[in-house]
This record gives sequence, structure tokens and C-alpha cells, in this order.
Amino acid sequence: MEASMDILYHTGIQAIHFLQTRYPGSQDWFLFVSFAADLRNTFFVLFPIWFHLCEAVGIKLIWVAVIGDWLNLVFKWILFGQRPYWWVHETNFYQNTSAPVIQQFPVTCETGPGSPSGHAMGSAGVYYVIVTAILSITQGRGRKCPSWKHRFLQTVLWAAFWTIQVCVCLSRVFLAAHFPHQVIAGVFSGILVAESFKYITSIYDPSLRKYIATTLFLFSFALGFYLLLKVLGVDLLWTLEKAKAWCEHPEWVHLDTTPFAGLLRNLGTLFGLGLALNSSMYTESCKSKQGQRLNFRLGSIGISLLILHVIDSFKPPTKVELLFYLFSFCKSAAVPLAVAALIPYCVTLLLRTQDKKTL
Repeated sequence: MEASMDILYHTGIQAIHFLQTRYPGSQDWFLFVSFAADLRNTFFVLFPIWFHLCEAVGIKLIWVAVIGDWLNLVFKWILFGQRPYWWVHETNFYQNTSAPVIQQFPVTCETGPGSPSGHAMGSAGVYYVIVTAILSITQGRGRKCPSWKHRFLQTVLWAAFWTIQVCVCLSRVFLAAHFPHQVIAGVFSGILVAESFKYITSIYDPSLRKYIATTLFLFSFALGFYLLLKVLGVDLLWTLEKAKAWCEHPEWVHLDTTPFAGLLRNLGTLFGLGLALNSSMYTESCKSKQGQRLNFRLGSIGISLLILHVIDSFKPPTKVELLFYLFSFCKSAAVPLAVAALIPYCVTLLLRTQDKKTL
């Protein structure tokens, strides 16, 4: 088994070496793709746009991103996937030959296990939701036979979807953050998560109690699983030491790439969405007649993107780990609260003031 995995990892190292030596000028492009595929952009960019254009799609994006990333964490803890930038230094596979030289980048040194790829899984899940939502909206209700225009749009959107996934996979491999089989597993896992949410309609109208219960369950399961394996002698944070040992630049090892940092960010987002959807501000703005107006929706999108940019610029202090996790949770909870409740409510008040002045 170990020999088979070594061959698989070696093949991946060869692919990384090939991409880095054959396309050295593509570094900036792959860094951009990796940045764009981060789930942070789903919460800070895609969610505010889709929530105010089609609320159901925005809510589904959050659930798919959060549950998908939570499953990704559990899979990583079970599969114990290596990452290229440390495996190439620790393996005995190259004891009789020189190991290929693998270049590192500022985003290479992630601290969690490598399989499956979180970037690939998140990107596939999120864009699968977007593509299927657009096709569902454009097809309309009651049409059994789609028109040629819809078929053309379908072809274009799915071609774009797979082009994005290929770019994300190549970027993660080029940057030596993942092996090829890890990004492929991530893509198909993300699609399965997104597809499963077609049949879960309870996410569109849950109570605050359900949101709190789901948040507590996800956190308790992850923490319980971690503690159980630790009692059994399995250290699930083994990768952190490897990252510190083999990353060329210590400053490239970031606390926000640790498994629990991502977990608390995602749970904060889900909890914040529950608070927002059960608030009076949401009811008085998004659910009012004012909330159906185009200027309300565009205004909410524009202001949300601006405010979220400010929120994203706040970096939690990293000196005290528990404080970092707490601030990360609160920062993430503030995102859907601002997008779905506070900002729409303020826009509603502004529009009402303007309407009174015109009268």
C-alpha cells in the first residue's frame, strides 16, 4: 500500500516539476486563480451578489460552502493526505536518486492534510450551484423541451465551469500545495455535495434554533472526533509541524490555514446567516415591498461589497490562538449579518426617506 502511494506521489511530483519548469511565467496567473478559488471570496463577493439577486441561491451557496468545507476537514483527518512540498523532502523514494526541485510560493505552505483539495472542492461546489441556478432560472417553469438558446447557454456555462475547475486544479498543483489526485478528488466531492443540496429544501426556511443546533453539531462532531483520535494516540495536527519544518519561509505558515481556523470561520458564517434570517431587520427590508425594487437590490449589493471589503481588511491577532479563533468566528458571523440584515435595513430607510421627499 505504501509503495503504491509513493508511486502515486512521485507521479504527482513529476507533474508539479513539469508545470513549474515548462510554464515559469504563469506564476502570477496561478497565484490569482488560487486566490480567486478561496472560499473567502464566496462569502465576501458571491454571496452578497446572489443573495440580493436570488435569495435562495445565496442561502444555498453558504450551506454548500460550509458543509462542503466541513466534510473536507473530516475527509482530510481520515485520509491523512501528504502535501508535495514536505513529502518530497521526507520520502525515501529518492534515496538512490536526487529528488526533483520543487519551487514554493507564499500560498504553498498550508498546514492541513492535503486530500482532498479544499480549494478544488469548494470551487466545484460553489460554481456548480451557480451554473445550475442560472440554467434553472433561464429555462423557466413548465417548459419540458428547452429551446436552442437554452441549450447553447447550457453548453457555454458547463464549458466555463469545467474550464474554471481545470484552472483551479492546475494552480494548486503548480503551487505545490496538492498532488493531482487530491484536486481531482476535491472537484468530484464538491459536485456531490452541491448536487445533494438539490434535495434538501429545509435550508431555505429554518428557524434560528435549527441554525444553532446545526452549528453546535458540526463543531461538536469535529472537536469530538479530534479528541477521540488524540486519546487513541493519533495527532490530527501532525501536518503543522511538517509545514513549519519544510516551508522555505516561516512567515508563509499562517495560523488561518489550520483546520480549526477554517472550521470556526465557516461555522461563524452559518451562525451569522441564521441570526440574519431570523432578525426583524431582514423581515422589514428584504421581505417588504421595498425589497423587491431593483434600486434596493443594486444598492444593497454595492454597499455590501464595500462594507465587506472593510471587514475583510480586519486581521484577527495571532499571538493568542484562542483569541484568534474567537475573532475569526465573530468576523465571519458579521458577514451574513451585514449582507442580509443590517445593510438592507439601512438601504430601506434611505429609500423611504427619498420617497417621502418626492411626495
